[in-house]
Amino acid sequence: MPVRKFRSLEAMEDSLWREPGDPGLWRAIDRVWRFAAESCPRHFPPGVYRHHSIEEAQQLREVWDEANFRAFWERRGVNPAELDRRKP
Repeated sequence: MPVRKFRSLEAMEDSLWREPGDPGLWRAIDRVWRFAAESCPRHFPPGVYRHHSIEEAQQLREVWDEANFRAFWERRGVNPAELDRRKP
């Protein structure tokens, strides 16, 4: 990978953008998505869930989000209960 030097932050930011249709764009998106999936995998129970209301669906989604949050910290060796005590 070549080393590039920048004289300002603006020049650096401009170099990160890719043109539409650029094959490198798809590779970059793929790398970002793979990194996200490996570093912070999310799990949703399989199946189709029917809800009587949007509020009920949101409650179930919050339960899944909480489980994913706790699993994220447990993989890093942090007890999620300690995080609850740190909240203001």
